[in-house]
Amino acid sequence: MATDFMNHYTGELKMKKIVLVSSLSLSVLLTSCAQVTNEGVGTVTGGVVGGLLGSQFGGGSGKFAAAAGGALIGAYLGGNIGRTMDRLDRLEMQKALETAPTGRVVTWSNPDTGNRYTVQPTRTYYTNEQPCREYITKAIIGGKPQQIYGKACRQADGSWRVVG
Repeated sequence: MATDFMNHYTGELKMKKIVLVSSLSLSVLLTSCAQVTNEGVGTVTGGVVGGLLGSQFGGGSGKFAAAAGGALIGAYLGGNIGRTMDRLDRLEMQKALETAPTGRVVTWSNPDTGNRYTVQPTRTYYTNEQPCREYITKAIIGGKPQQIYGKACRQADGSWRVVG
């Protein structure tokens, strides 16, 4: 009985590692081969997060299907948020990442599009002596709520760049 449990547990860990490595590899490939856009970064980030969340459900081949479904849904939602952000929204996002304390929610509405956004930095850390932040973006786009998790690092010119 203990052996069956360990085999099942080990199998789940292997599946999670495969999903994580595959998602991160895809993220690196997509962002290194093309011009990085808000839509592209949102799609990749949403796909990775959705795949990881989906992998928590089901068993056996059902677990794989749940991970794949989660990745597709996450990619769609993340891409949609990135695609709808215009220059004003990107400036507000930059300002929030630069000035908001960790945990503080920053909210704005775009008068041109009618879309509403909130950004909440959730963690600040350093990579290669650059400040980086993890954040949650929530948006109301066309009346529909959406959410994406992301990471960004400050560049030498002071701007913030989304990282995978």
